[in-house]
Amino acid sequence: MNRLLTFEATICIGLGLLLTGCGRNVTAQENSAASAPPPATVVTGFDVTDIQVDHPEQFPLVAATERMAAPELNVTGVVSPDVSRQVPVPSLATGRVIEIDARLGDEVSKDQLLFKVRSTDVAGAYSDYRQAVKNEELTKVQLNRAQILYDHGAVPKSTLEVAQNGEDNAVVVLETTTEHLRLMGLDPDHPTGIVAVYAPITGTITDQEITNQSGVQALSAPNPFTISDMSYVWIVCDVYENDIAGIHMGDAANIRLNAFPGQVFKGRVGNVGAILDPNIRTAKVRIEVPNAGMIMRLGMFATATFRSQKEEMHTQVPSAAILHLHDRDWVFVPAQGKFHRTEVTSGASLPNQMQEVLTGLRPGQQVVSNAGTLENAIENE
Repeated sequence: MNRLLTFEATICIGLGLLLTGCGRNVTAQENSAASAPPPATVVTGFDVTDIQVDHPEQFPLVAATERMAAPELNVTGVVSPDVSRQVPVPSLATGRVIEIDARLGDEVSKDQLLFKVRSTDVAGAYSDYRQAVKNEELTKVQLNRAQILYDHGAVPKSTLEVAQNGEDNAVVVLETTTEHLRLMGLDPDHPTGIVAVYAPITGTITDQEITNQSGVQALSAPNPFTISDMSYVWIVCDVYENDIAGIHMGDAANIRLNAFPGQVFKGRVGNVGAILDPNIRTAKVRIEVPNAGMIMRLGMFATATFRSQKEEMHTQVPSAAILHLHDRDWVFVPAQGKFHRTEVTSGASLPNQMQEVLTGLRPGQQVVSNAGTLENAIENE
């Protein structure tokens, strides 16, 4: 009996301890929940571009000013030859090239020897010439004989007229064959089978289509050489469709070359293309530029700047007032004890460390004079 009571007492004590432990566990969970931070709350209507700092007076302000200037348009282009100053040099006879005296890129003078061709056309031309000479001599003798006979009444006047016509025809044939030889650069009195071709103008050889022993056709493409007068060149630019309306014939343009970054060349618009490239929506604009000193070379990359004849008002601020962030431009504008970060569109860099602002800011508005300093202060807070 006593053992049974002892066992029951032991069970009661164990159950009591178990209940006590459970009660303590619940209390710990409640205490942990009571000490945790409150859940995050999203505050709507807050503008992340509004910046508030403890001492705004540390960031000096400057007022945007106005500047009158003509709008500019910058486009890229390539130095190209002036086709009106290019002269093809064809072969004057069909045959084989036996000598080349100039090369692609050479500067040549007018009447300078370029190449020689051995041609069977020359033999035929000399043959025709010699036949024409003999025929003219014969018809001249016949005309003299007919004149004598007519003067003595031995033949009618019609016989004299026939002889005169034969002589006239022979003279025409002789003149034609002689001119044929001269067009090929040949001397009728010194027969040869070689035709020499000379430069028709002074310039630069910008194309060469022959090599030694190559065959050529008389007065047909491809031309063995092309000579370009490089005293004037073209800058051929691609202008987007939206900008074409601002470019007119005769407009002035400033040309800058990557090869000569410190020099500015002057040119004028000679043509605005009538056809758009359907892929990139651009038109070709041709600028005619004097090439003083022949320093411009074909294929050079160029930048052309067109300036409108009508001036417009533009806003300018110190360059330090503009913050370049994530490929965008910003300024800080004071607003009721805060600074409002405003996006702007920057234009050209101006003298005296000034920057043109195309959109987003008006003359007279105040901005932080050094946007980088304020941005650093914000990031360090």
